[in-house]
Amino acid sequence: MARGFRDLYRKLPEDARRRIEERVETALKEMPLHELREARNLTQQQLAAQLRSGQAAVSKLERRADMYVSTLRRFIEAMGGELVILARFPDGDVRITGFRGDRSAGS
Repeated sequence: MARGFRDLYRKLPEDARRRIEERVETALKEMPLHELREARNLTQQQLAAQLRSGQAAVSKLERRADMYVSTLRRFIEAMGGELVILARFPDGDVRITGFRGDRSAGS
């Protein structure tokens, strides 16, 4: 009889389960744009309609290693999110504002 994943997982030592959970949490917090779109259950065609562009343009955006902040912001907003730019330092994080179109600019 085949055992399910949950049964096997429950039998793992606590430290092993904790390490797995930490890796899963990190993976969910850090992902490429195409994986983020898929995790939001959106197709390239659906996102293209939100962006008023074509599916090929969405595919190209997902493969880019470099893009304008405004382009990334539109992409994230089309998925229902908000782009937040954060600078991380040893003594704390700072949210970067002042980009054109940034809702917190000037506040």
